[in-house]
Amino acid sequence: MNIMRTLLLIAAIGSLLSARAQDKKLAHLDIRTSSVCDMCEQTIETNLIYEKGVKKVDLDLAANVIRVEYDPRKTSPEAIRVAVTKLGYYADDLPGDPKAFAELPACCQKEGCGKPAEQH
Repeated sequence: MNIMRTLLLIAAIGSLLSARAQDKKLAHLDIRTSSVCDMCEQTIETNLIYEKGVKKVDLDLAANVIRVEYDPRKTSPEAIRVAVTKLGYYADDLPGDPKAFAELPACCQKEGCGKPAEQH
């Protein structure tokens, strides 16, 4: 009988946690960026996902847009843009960090990375 009660309690707690997780309101942000290759995509997606509050990252290379879902209680669009620039990439109107850009793989340092999309 104790096992049955324990299982019911675990199920109830799991349902409550699941409902709370669904209550979180995520925000969406599109950031114009400077990226040219699959390595850019890997660098941005792999590193940006570890920023506080960031829940999902997808770089559309063809459009040069990073699509980010984030928890606005934990971060802001400005903080996410700064995180992108610290990787060496342009983020909307913010230029990429020159030192970080110099440390990117050679393929990522081709024309386009670190510069606004309209300057390609």
